Amino acid sequence: MTDKPSTTDAVPRDGSTAMVKAEGVHKSFGPLEVLKGIDLEVRSGEVFCLIGPSGSGKSTFLRCINHLEKINAGRLYVDGELVGYRQQGDKLYELRDREVALKRRDIGMVFQRFNLFPHMTALENVIEAPVQVKKQNKGWAWPTRRTATPRSSPAASSSVSRSPGRSRWTRS
Repeated sequence: MTDKPSTTDAVPRDGSTAMVKAEGVHKSFGPLEVLKGIDLEVRSGEVFCLIGPSGSGKSTFLRCINHLEKINAGRLYVDGELVGYRQQGDKLYELRDREVALKRRDIGMVFQRFNLFPHMTALENVIEAPVQVKKQNKGWAWPTRRTATPRSSPAASSSVSRSPGRSRWTRS
C-alpha cells in the first residue's frame, strides 16, 4: 500500500463503528485497474448488496476485504480493525500470513458458486464455520433475531430454510 495513512479510523459520522469500511481502495492486475478508489461504509445490522456486471470487480473487492487479494492503495477496515496491515506511526506493515489467518477467522464469506453442503440449509452451511473452526456451540451460532422462522413463515424465510439446490423443506 503506497498511499499516505489517513488520520481517521473506521468510525462513521454518527459515532458507531462500521463493520466494513473502505477508503480509496485501488486494486490492479498488471495494467488493468479493477478497483478505482472504492469508498464504502456498512454499519452493523445493515444489509448491503454489491451488484454489477460480470468483470466489474465485485468478487475482487470481497476478496480484498478478507485479504485474499492485496490492495494497491487505500484502507480496508472490518469491525474497526485495519485488514491485512498494522500501522506504526505513519507507516503500514503487512501482517504475516499467520496473523492474517487469525484475523480471517472472524470474517465469514460465502462466494458465488461455492460448494455448499447439499444436505444442509443455507443457514446451517453458514454457521458450520464458527461451530467447526471456533468450536462454538451450535445454539450460540444460530441467529436469534430473525423476524420470521421456518415454523412461523416458510415463505418469508425460504433463503434460510431451504437446502441449496433442493425444493423440499428441511425443517418443519
